[in-house]
Amino acid sequence: MKRRNLALLIALNIAAAVLNSQAPVHEISIDAHARGHAFPHFWEKTFGSGRAILALRDNYRQDLKDVHDSVGMRYVRFHAILHDEVGVYDEDEAGKAVYNFTYVDQIYDGLLDRGVRPFVEISFMPYKLASDPKAIHPFWYKQNVSPPKDYAKWDALMSAFAQHLVDRYGIDEVAQWYFEVWNEPNIDFWAGEPKQSTYFELYDHTARALKAVNPRLRMGGPSSSSAHWVPEFLKHVNEQHVPVDFVSSHGYADDTVEDLFGSSDPVPMKDRLCKAIGKVHAQIASSASPALPLMWTEWNVPSYGDLGARDNWYVGPALARDISQCDGLVNMMSFWTFDDVFEEGGVKQKPFDNGFGLIAPGMIKKPSFYDFALLHKLGEERIANPAEDVLVTRRNDGTLVVAAWNLVDVDKVAEGKPINVRLKFAGVAADAKVAIERVDETHGNPLRAYASMGSPTYPTQKQVAEMNSASALPAPERTTLKNGQLELTLPVNGLAVIEIQGNSK
Repeated sequence: MKRRNLALLIALNIAAAVLNSQAPVHEISIDAHARGHAFPHFWEKTFGSGRAILALRDNYRQDLKDVHDSVGMRYVRFHAILHDEVGVYDEDEAGKAVYNFTYVDQIYDGLLDRGVRPFVEISFMPYKLASDPKAIHPFWYKQNVSPPKDYAKWDALMSAFAQHLVDRYGIDEVAQWYFEVWNEPNIDFWAGEPKQSTYFELYDHTARALKAVNPRLRMGGPSSSSAHWVPEFLKHVNEQHVPVDFVSSHGYADDTVEDLFGSSDPVPMKDRLCKAIGKVHAQIASSASPALPLMWTEWNVPSYGDLGARDNWYVGPALARDISQCDGLVNMMSFWTFDDVFEEGGVKQKPFDNGFGLIAPGMIKKPSFYDFALLHKLGEERIANPAEDVLVTRRNDGTLVVAAWNLVDVDKVAEGKPINVRLKFAGVAADAKVAIERVDETHGNPLRAYASMGSPTYPTQKQVAEMNSASALPAPERTTLKNGQLELTLPVNGLAVIEIQGNSK
């Protein structure tokens, strides 16, 4: 019986190979001398994370170092630096403010020690400073989201907070951080009424208090959900002469078209993120402050619910497409999140739950970790190419680096097919050396090993090591161009990054 099953499996694999070999070839011409432009790695410099207090955990700090070292992360943004569990604010019996920055120091020291700076989100309201003690958000850690009961006390807290950071780390360091006022005040993270005008009041007080400590501190907002409020925010700060150094907003690929664009026009999920970013980019350009940088401080690929897209290899081609489309529209994008040390819905109950992060609980590296690591290898200059599924770049040393992908919506993978690609190069040696690395179902994927273990709820350390060993990327495939051409097959939702050495600029 086993031999019969093995023979059937071999026959099916041969049939699949024959069918794939007969599939049409997708031919893409790449001119190494085509027009190029600067290509800063805007998608990898900043990541979100679980709330502030989690930065004291060992797993968090180890994951942070891994993402910094392999992916290029330079900033991290999280909620709730002012939450009572961090212990920043209290009042004595007379109602006088008492400040305590012990945990703040430990949190920020831990980031800086690993080469990562804070992208400071100023939130949420300390309970004893809250105007409404009952304004509790439904997240597991129960943060208060009301305005302050006394803006003089809020101003004093902001001044003390900023002054402490400058005193501890020095203005030359803290001037390289970013300070963002609140999180998504247009939805249930802000209980002020009316929402917009009360948020603007909070922003005004916060920005002026921090700038009074030192004008080099960089301030921004409105940190809105789904690309909202940006024209109104810019109109307000310009009319009221309130300091602002950057604009921030959020948007996810699975946000609704109605929420992102205020219309019912069909926009595929794979196109929504960059279209929303383009909308806000245009709003800034037409404002009284057209030179302000845009920081997209939360985003992720579509989750596809129970299909678990964020845990599997779909992330790679979706990420590559977003990078390709969003280039030139945004200064920085903060992927939500760098790992799954994350408790908005409570303590994680299993390793793979379609969480936001690149690293699952227990420090299991997901395909998305390897996707970001591969795309980190792209060059510092982008070379023009009209194809939608390739991204052509050049490094400063002249190496050509190409990303190619086969993106298929997760709910349509049964209809997807591998694609054969022929890359035809001009401007490189006809026999140039090539290195190919991949992330797909069989590369950079711990889920196969996890399933073979019986999908344990609580993997042992040995099982985690086995999963990470099974998913670790092998050495690059080494080959050469054949008459200036390279052929490869991209499986459904496969990502490949190709390095071609020896091209002439």
